[in-house]
Formats: sequence, structure tokens, C-alpha cells
Amino acid sequence: MNTRRDIEEREKRELAPFAMKSAFSKGRKFQEDEHTYRSIFQRDKDRIIHCTAFRRLEYKTQVFVNHEGDYYRTRLTHTMEVAQISRSIARALNLNEDITEAIALSHDLGHTPFGHSGEDALEDLMKEYGGFDHNFQALRVVDILERRYPLFLGLNLSWEVKESILKHGYGNKKKESCKRKSSPGNKQNREVTDDIFKIFDANELPLLEAQLVDIADSIAYDNHDIDDSLKAGLIKEKDLMDVELWRYASDMIEKRFANFNASEEVRIAQAIKFLIDLEATDLIENTAALIDGLNIKTLDDVRKSGKRIICFSSNLARQKEELQKFLLENVYQNYRVARMADKAKRFIKELFCVFVNNPKQLPPEFQKFIGDIGIHQTVCDYIAGMTDRYAQDEYKKLFHPYERV
Repeated sequence: MNTRRDIEEREKRELAPFAMKSAFSKGRKFQEDEHTYRSIFQRDKDRIIHCTAFRRLEYKTQVFVNHEGDYYRTRLTHTMEVAQISRSIARALNLNEDITEAIALSHDLGHTPFGHSGEDALEDLMKEYGGFDHNFQALRVVDILERRYPLFLGLNLSWEVKESILKHGYGNKKKESCKRKSSPGNKQNREVTDDIFKIFDANELPLLEAQLVDIADSIAYDNHDIDDSLKAGLIKEKDLMDVELWRYASDMIEKRFANFNASEEVRIAQAIKFLIDLEATDLIENTAALIDGLNIKTLDDVRKSGKRIICFSSNLARQKEELQKFLLENVYQNYRVARMADKAKRFIKELFCVFVNNPKQLPPEFQKFIGDIGIHQTVCDYIAGMTDRYAQDEYKKLFHPYERV
């Protein structure tokens, strides 16, 4: 029988010295009794899976709006793919799989309906009221907005998982989400929000497990966006042949299955599988070499290293950049995606203005937050938590004269 103590001791014996061990967690903001059979990070993972915001990812856009078809990735299926890739890489590098999975499962909890278009709209609408960033919003979700426990707000996750949520993408962009101003409101909400930033050092690098999830995120979305875009007809395989990584993957699959007469659908699926494995393998091997080269021995070495340690080789990074440029020009800027994006921004902006101008139209459970956090943050939280179809339904109720409210 494995108890929590057994799990903690096994981590100390078997994980790399620079991995995050559950026994050394800084704990939770609100003290709770430890579980007999689960570590702190296993409990974090379970709390995330069972929370409302996680379930809503099923109907939030990745690239294609949900009603475009059942095949395309949603935020939920994307999150599951990130978790799978992250676990595999963590196992190979002898990192902590439990916290890696918890970080992966939580990394998109703050995303709005309609993907990055919704985020762009809220960022513009909130620029005078504290701003909007999906990492910070994910932290608001797990620290304030989820209401599932009688003794505290949020999910009361571990310090390390919350830090990793806030620092998702750290090093790939400015540290704005780590330094964001708190939103206006009363003393209770300001204390909860401000406390987030007092305990996280924006100048320290995140855990290797968090860095790993950042890269697994990009491996997942590059490859599933190729798959979805081919299925949607936004691009054709012949277009991809100009991209070095795809050309190499396609050639390898042709040779591997030359005698099997594989269909185009199977061949494409195998090429995407090959690419994911190629990127993950390169990441594992390059990271292992960097850890040795930088003489990373402890968690503190990771924090003070001054550079991301989990990264691709220079050659694969160059090839991946070419692939991402192709996707930007041919998928994310495609006229069909642009139309969806523009429509989504209009939905968000018009909903936001209606609710701010007449808060009585908000559901009663949100109206009671206005005195605590202000009307703009209340409306922002309400809209950010919507699924695509919920936002569309709200829009119809508010703007279509014959729609029942």
C-alpha cells in the first residue's frame, strides 16, 4: 500500500535532484490536512479536473469555433494533448510527472471564448481597469473565482502550481502577467489579488516542469493546427511541402510505409505523429545536454540560471520557426479564420458594453460581486468564463428582438 509519505520518499530517491518534489512544496495559502494516499500535486491535479472552468474548456475555441465541426480541437482536447506530451517528456527527464500534469491541465483555464480573438477584445476593453491576460485570469479562476469549498475562495492549489500558471510562457514574452496591477475593488478582493504578486518573484525562472509545459503547448498546437487546417481545407498538403520539417516528416513516412499502400488520411496522421515525436525527442536530448553543460544540480540552480533550460536544439528551433511562420500566414491569417476572429471580437465588445452600461442584465450571482471588485472586473470575469455557445446564446438574448431572454 502506497501512502503519501511513500510517494514523497520515492520522489526524493528517484527524481532528478533539480526536479520539484512534493515534500518540499511551500504548501497552500490556507492550511489543510494532508491526504493519506495522495501527494499535494496529485490533489492539485484532481481539483483542476473537477472544477467548473476545466469542464468549460470543452466548448471554448482553439482555432475553429465549436460549431464549425466536431473534429476540430477545442481548448479541452488541446489541454489533454499538452498533458500527454508533457508527461512523456517529464518521465524521460526524470522530472515530477504529477506537478507537470497539474500545470498542463491548468494552463488554459483563463482563456476566453473564441480563442485569442476573445482575449484580444477583453485586453482592449480592460486596458484602463487593470488589463487582461489569460495567465492572470487563470490564476484568478483557481485562486478566487471557483467556489467549491466552504473555508476559502478558489481551489487552494499549491504555491508551485499557481506560480507556474502565472509564469506560463515566461521568457517567450514580456513578464507583464507576472507584474500586472490588481483590479480596483474593495479591500478583500485587493488583498486576495495583491497577495498573488507578493509571493512570486518575477525575476526567478519557473520550475523545469513549468518550462516543459510551455514547450509541450507549442508542440501540441503546431501539430494539431496542421491537422485541423488540412481537415478544414484551409491548406493543402502540397502547400506544406515548402516547409522543411513537414517535408522531412512526409519523406520519412513515405519510406516507412512504402509497401503498405496507406491512404492520404493515414499518411498525414502518421506524419503528424512523427513530427510530435521528433520535436519531443529533440527537446529531451537538447535539454539533457544543457542541464549537464550548465551544471544544473539543484532547484535553486534552475531558478537562478538566467535562461530557459528546457529548449530545442538551434536547428530544430529554426525549423519550427519556419513552420510557425507558415501557419501564421496560411492558417491564422486565412480569411475564414479572420472572419471568425472579427465576429468574435464584436460579440465580446458588445456584450461587455451592454453589461457595463446596465449591470441589472447580469445574472444575480454576478451582480453581487460588483461592490467588491467593480463593474468592469465583474463583467470581465463573467465573459471570460463563458463558452463559445454560451456567449452566442447571450448575444442572441440581448440583441435579437424575438429571442426569449
